Amino acid sequence: MRSLIIHMPGPGARAENVARLMGVLPGAEVMPAVNGQEARQSGAADVLDGKCHAPPYPFAMGPGEVGCFLSHRKCWQEIAAGPDPFVLIAEDDLVIDPAPWDRAMALVAAHAGVESFIRLPAKDREHRQVVLAEDGRAALFLPRVIGLQTVCQVVGRGAARRLLAATERLDRPVDTTLQMHWVTGQPIHTIWPSGVGEMQGASTIQKKTRASGKLMREIRRAIYRTRIRARPQQG
Repeated sequence: MRSLIIHMPGPGARAENVARLMGVLPGAEVMPAVNGQEARQSGAADVLDGKCHAPPYPFAMGPGEVGCFLSHRKCWQEIAAGPDPFVLIAEDDLVIDPAPWDRAMALVAAHAGVESFIRLPAKDREHRQVVLAEDGRAALFLPRVIGLQTVCQVVGRGAARRLLAATERLDRPVDTTLQMHWVTGQPIHTIWPSGVGEMQGASTIQKKTRASGKLMREIRRAIYRTRIRARPQQG
């Protein structure tokens, strides 16, 4: 299996982590990340106001979220045009726990295909709607509601083409877009335990909110998540 590591070139802890991942992930290569600020200024990103799909998204996308989304689309384009039936996509803050990772990879090898999108999350936050397969403690399942974050996933060639067609315009972050299976037409599965973790303090997508606005932001977030939960994946 081939792996693409999304990384903005430069020195620091993430670069050191990428060097480690290059020796661990199968067929690994670096996919240079997209600078969201530059993409917006150049007109390369078609970003809307959160009302392109239902439910409407209540927050404006920041430059980091735009760059993250475009970086994943760049990987999907590589997969869609390539010969591999499926490819692993990792973000550069991925940390691996070898034993559960090996079990997760065994499930990927046995069950992934050209139509697959399999999440390897860092946190156990999904309800198992249907369990498809198990390997020891690890389970491949269809989550009722698709979880957030995109630190690691396996994406099939057909799935990549489907996602590209559904995301020509951006109106919310990539992980919240992936939750909307009714928009993308892409079923999403999860493996847990995945053996995946994240570097501590490595997030580059931060939004500063005034104390006076935090409560309203949390209320809007809660309402949005309730609307997403109302549209579960069906087994």
